Amino acid sequence: MHLAFTQDQQRPTQSPLRHKGMLRRRLVAACFRPLLDKVDRLLCRPGQLPTRGIHRILVCRPNHRLGNTLLVSALLTEIESLYPGAEVDVVIGGHAGECLFTHRFQVRRFYSVPRRIARHLWATVRLLRELRSNTYDLAIDTCVDSQSGRLLLAIARARFKLGYPDERHLAASAWHGTACPDHLAQRSVFLLRMAYSGHVSQPYPPLSLRLQDAEKARARETLEAILNSPTPSRHPRVVVGIFPHATGAKRYSADWWARFIDKLLALQPDVQIVNLVAEHGENQLDDQFVSYYTRDLRHLGAMIACMDAFISADCGVMHLAAATGTPTLGLFASTCPTKYGPDGVDHEAIETRDMAPGDVAMVTADWLALTANTPVVASAAAASCPT
Repeated sequence: MHLAFTQDQQRPTQSPLRHKGMLRRRLVAACFRPLLDKVDRLLCRPGQLPTRGIHRILVCRPNHRLGNTLLVSALLTEIESLYPGAEVDVVIGGHAGECLFTHRFQVRRFYSVPRRIARHLWATVRLLRELRSNTYDLAIDTCVDSQSGRLLLAIARARFKLGYPDERHLAASAWHGTACPDHLAQRSVFLLRMAYSGHVSQPYPPLSLRLQDAEKARARETLEAILNSPTPSRHPRVVVGIFPHATGAKRYSADWWARFIDKLLALQPDVQIVNLVAEHGENQLDDQFVSYYTRDLRHLGAMIACMDAFISADCGVMHLAAATGTPTLGLFASTCPTKYGPDGVDHEAIETRDMAPGDVAMVTADWLALTANTPVVASAAAASCPT
C-alpha cells in the first residue's frame, strides 16, 4: 500500500451523521487552510531526523476512542528504542491515556483534549496556550488525514514536525510512493522510522500495556475467586474471556453470541467462559457464565492477562486485550481486519460477513487448539450442533 490511499480505503459508506461530520471538517479546513498548508510545507522529510539531539518530543493523537489511544503505545515503544534519553508529552482525547500509559518512564505528562471543544472552549484555550508555551525538538502527528492532529502540530513549537502530508501535496512530496503499512498501529511507527536517519531493522513493536507483576497477581486472585477454583499452578480449564459489546455495525446480537458459544463449547468442552461486562453494566450473555465488571482499564487489562485467550468483536477492548499479550481473536462483521485487527503474535482476526455463528465457532476452536493447546472434539454430537 502507498500513501496515495484510494477513495474506498479512506471513506466508507456515508451515514447522515458522517455526512454532517464531513461538512464540519470542510468548514474547519476552509477556516484554517493557510495554517494547514504552511505546516504541510514544513513537514520532516524521509531521512531528515538526526539520531541524536532529540530530547523533547510531543505526540499528538487527540482522539477519544479507546482503541486509537492504545495504538499510540506502539509509537511510544519505538520512541523509547530510537531516542531512549528523550522525554515525551502526549496530547490525547479524554483521560484514558493517563491510566493506560502510567508506567511509561519517558512520558512526562498528558494533555487531555475535551470531547466537545465548543462546550469547553476556555479549557481548550488554556490547553493550547500551555502547549504553545513549550518548545520541542520533535512533534509528531500520528494519524493520516486528522485535522485536529494537524492543527495541534501547527500550533506546537518544534524544531522538527512529522506527519503524513496532505494528499493534495503528495505529487510534490518526498513521501510520495513510500509503502505504508496497512495496520493503523504500525503507521506512526513507519512514519518515524522513515524520517529517522539511522538504520532500523527490528520488527514493529506490539501494543503494550506494561502491566506490573503486582497488578496481575491481584487480578489472578480475583479470577480464581470468580471461578471458585484456586490452584497453585494453572487453571484446571482453559479460561477464555468474551467481551460481547461493540458499537454500530460491528456489534453482534445476543442470539448470535448464544449460537456461537453453544457450538464452541460443543467443540471445546474444556473451555471456561468469563463474560467481561461492558462499562454500561448490562449483561449481554446468558447468566450461566461467570462475569467480571470494572470501569478501570488497567484492572480489566490485568484480568485479561491472566486468561488463556480472549474473543470479541472489533472494539477498543479488543486492542486492550492484545496489549496484555493474551492471545486475542477479533471478529469483524463490517470493518477491515487488515487495518484494525489485533496486532501482534498469536492474535488473529476473522471476517464473519458471510459466516454463520457455528462456522465462526469452528474456526475459533481451531485457533484455540493452536494458541491454548486445547483439544478439538470431533464427535458426532459436536458436528451436529446447529450453526
